[in-house]
Amino acid sequence: MALINAWHFLVNYPEKVAAATGEHILLTLIAAAIAVSMGVALGIYISGKGREEIAATVLYVADIAMTVPSMALFGLLMLILAAMTLPTLGLLPAIIALVIYGQLPILRNTYTAIQAVDPAMIEAAKAMGMNNRQLLTKVELPLAIPVIMAGVRTAVVLIISIATIAALFGAGGLGGLIFRGINNGRMDLIIIGAVGVSILALLTDFFMSRVERWVTPKGLKQR
Repeated sequence: MALINAWHFLVNYPEKVAAATGEHILLTLIAAAIAVSMGVALGIYISGKGREEIAATVLYVADIAMTVPSMALFGLLMLILAAMTLPTLGLLPAIIALVIYGQLPILRNTYTAIQAVDPAMIEAAKAMGMNNRQLLTKVELPLAIPVIMAGVRTAVVLIISIATIAALFGAGGLGGLIFRGINNGRMDLIIIGAVGVSILALLTDFFMSRVERWVTPKGLKQR
């Protein structure tokens, strides 16, 4: 019966489902873009020589952030933003929370991947006269891309799932249908929201796997 009601709602109110899906995608895109940019850049920075202590501290902080329950993090952000006289509801707190949750997989994979590059290849590149920037862009990053992209895929799917909770704080998205269904005893809305988030996560993971294959150097694909 709930499935039939869900289908009827989807047929009768497609604009509402489309609007919630669009809000979820927009929130995810913004948060993922910021998280990937920050995570990869910071991961590259802490992987440099002589930055072992900084790397340990940054990864430890990211580990701690991941252990904080999402509801608690949203609540803490609301208090901080209120103290700064910034909006406590809507996109801003949601994006900040999602960026924080997306950092660990990207940071750790970027750092680990660059650290795992064969030292012999680095020495060979230096012998060819490459400077540090050329070494990073032409040797280290191309070899690290598969591992970095694995972290990005994990982070993006994580952001999609946690973005569901952001609906409680006025960010909209498919989570709004789920919580509306919970509050009103509407199983059809819960099904539509939950299935929508699941489909979005699966499609995104598939798309990211294609991107990962596209950006991976040909030699690594063959290996």
